[in-house]
Amino acid sequence: MPKNFALIGAAGFVAPRHMKAIRETGNRLVAAIDKNDSVGVIDSYFPEADFFVEFERFDRHIEKLRRAGTQIDYVSVCSPNYLHDSHVRFGLRQGADVICEKPLVLNPWNVDALEEKCRETGREVYNILQLRLHPSVIALREKVRQAPPGAVFDVELTYITARGHWYYTSWKGDLAKSGGIATNIGVHFFDMLQWVFGEVRENIVHLHTHDRAAGYLELERARARWFLSINAETLPAELKAKGARTYRSLKVGGEEFEFSGGFDELHTRSYQAILNGQGFPLAEARPAIELVHVIRHKKPEGLHGPHHPLAELEPGRHPFEL
Repeated sequence: MPKNFALIGAAGFVAPRHMKAIRETGNRLVAAIDKNDSVGVIDSYFPEADFFVEFERFDRHIEKLRRAGTQIDYVSVCSPNYLHDSHVRFGLRQGADVICEKPLVLNPWNVDALEEKCRETGREVYNILQLRLHPSVIALREKVRQAPPGAVFDVELTYITARGHWYYTSWKGDLAKSGGIATNIGVHFFDMLQWVFGEVRENIVHLHTHDRAAGYLELERARARWFLSINAETLPAELKAKGARTYRSLKVGGEEFEFSGGFDELHTRSYQAILNGQGFPLAEARPAIELVHVIRHKKPEGLHGPHHPLAELEPGRHPFEL
């Protein structure tokens, strides 16, 4: 029997991936909310879904459905990062399981509180950790697990996703709301690194600004240099010449590990895994939340020791300073 979904944050960038996943897993979106009403994309998936711009009316509608015998089975949370904690709690109070976008929450103690809420309600919270379902990442993890005991890999992670000036006016440009670069665009990569190479033993932050961050992680099975950026000027020259806006690179032992494609279906795979009882609950999300929290609050040490070569690029100016 199809499951009933409600979605919070319908106008956001990632919401259509959730709508697509709900439809492709044979379920239905009953209600959605966003304070912005530019949500015509819903028509491509669930034109009959009820939509609200005020949370109070959305809350009342969900309660009305429950009283009429229509239980919401899952609440999908696609709202801004700083609201995830509150919206996950809402879903649990409705007696629903919750599927939340990355980052699950901004602080480790928020995970503690949600675990307690799960125990109170008997419901579960699942985080979208889609890279764990990428076939290439799964293959890499198996390669690491099959390596001789004590083998340590040299890893270089680069992720650049160019953003315009709008980014800094939106909630994403507010450190208190997004968690900054490492949290907002990097949390699922940090989850992947720990899932593949093991727990963090050393964490050095070389730089962390409004448009880029870089550092070094020593993991159980890897020495990893990482660089994240939203500044188009940090893109490789050949990609800039083609007008490309995104660059993903993971080098393992000096060899390029290919995982640039295969992302389109990962949300649907994530939903199917959750529906099959194989989702990633709070305990699985915790290590990456703890790591990015430390990165966010660490004082950058400057460029010393093993650091990512792109960290040496000229720092970008904040658009508000132009």
